[in-house]
Amino acid sequence: MDNFLQQKLEERKAENALRALQHYPENLADFFSNDYLSFARSPQHRQAVEQLMASHPNAKNGATGSRLISGNSRFAEELEQHIASFHLAEAALVFNSGYDANVGLLSCIAQRGDTIICDELIHASLIDGARLSLANRYTFAHNNLTALEEKLKQSKGNIFIVTESVFSMDGDTAPLADLCDLAKKYKAHLIVDEAHGLGVFGNKGEGLCQSLNLQNEIFARVYTYGKALGCHGAAVVGSNLLKQYLINFARSFIYTTALPFQALACIWEGYRALEKTENRLLLHENVALFKRLVNGKTLAFLPSDSAIHCMLVPGNEACKNLAERLQKNGFNVKAILSPTVAKGKERLRICIHAHNSKAEIYELSSQLNL
Repeated sequence: MDNFLQQKLEERKAENALRALQHYPENLADFFSNDYLSFARSPQHRQAVEQLMASHPNAKNGATGSRLISGNSRFAEELEQHIASFHLAEAALVFNSGYDANVGLLSCIAQRGDTIICDELIHASLIDGARLSLANRYTFAHNNLTALEEKLKQSKGNIFIVTESVFSMDGDTAPLADLCDLAKKYKAHLIVDEAHGLGVFGNKGEGLCQSLNLQNEIFARVYTYGKALGCHGAAVVGSNLLKQYLINFARSFIYTTALPFQALACIWEGYRALEKTENRLLLHENVALFKRLVNGKTLAFLPSDSAIHCMLVPGNEACKNLAERLQKNGFNVKAILSPTVAKGKERLRICIHAHNSKAEIYELSSQLNL
């Protein structure tokens, strides 16, 4: 077995694709994290969480069990009601992470004889959830409605279309209105992962679905809190019936210790912070500035109106070298290599935040064009 493990690692090393955990210097300008609204680094946000925790002195340090055993609480239920209200839905169910939410939802909602059709660029957690189901599985070319419709014509049983609102490795958005139309035409159920849309789109950061007023056309939405909300956990939002079904059949919910009170308090305060507009306005100002500075330059950027901007740098070695040069010059930019993305589609994934200064953005754009 050791020989097998070593061989697989050597293959990754030969492809210049070997992953390793790293410590990044704290003095680098952050253009790589998912902390779009800067909540994770906010002293005010941390103070609000601490005050909320202090107001619940009897809350335990740990949940002590799953939600179905000893891990449930009135606060967790109140939080879910608040999430559902914010997202204009009947109900919400909190999971321990976006990965858990996606795997739990997709693995149990589709049965043998049903069909799951996924955009080819959806997140690994959605792919894994679909694999764990007993349904027939298809993918369609990224955001290609014609390709999707061809798959819909072949589908049987209950049909589920799966997409992200904002794609995590490209930064572009799904044609949600058109997807809703196709879902209605073929009596399919649309599932949308809003991980990178929450906090970025909408009048209050509600996400792309609500910004387009499509929330009533979508079967299930997944909101992940490790991005713009700067904390941890996730929620599946939909009908009361869906919530009760997930409580009974989603294994990643049933068989895991629930989130502790501190994590729930962070989510609560994250939603309260979304009510304020200052950080969201700063984020959009910075996104607009960055796009203006790189527009027209000889840089291969994928189209994006989100906080994620990807510059194609084909080849693992070339992409890693450019990322390392930027890090040496003070900018923390992450290289995304194959096999995370397709060979030839390696890229720098540049995340814009509310906390990035205008000077940092000017200098980064200058460094990119050297």
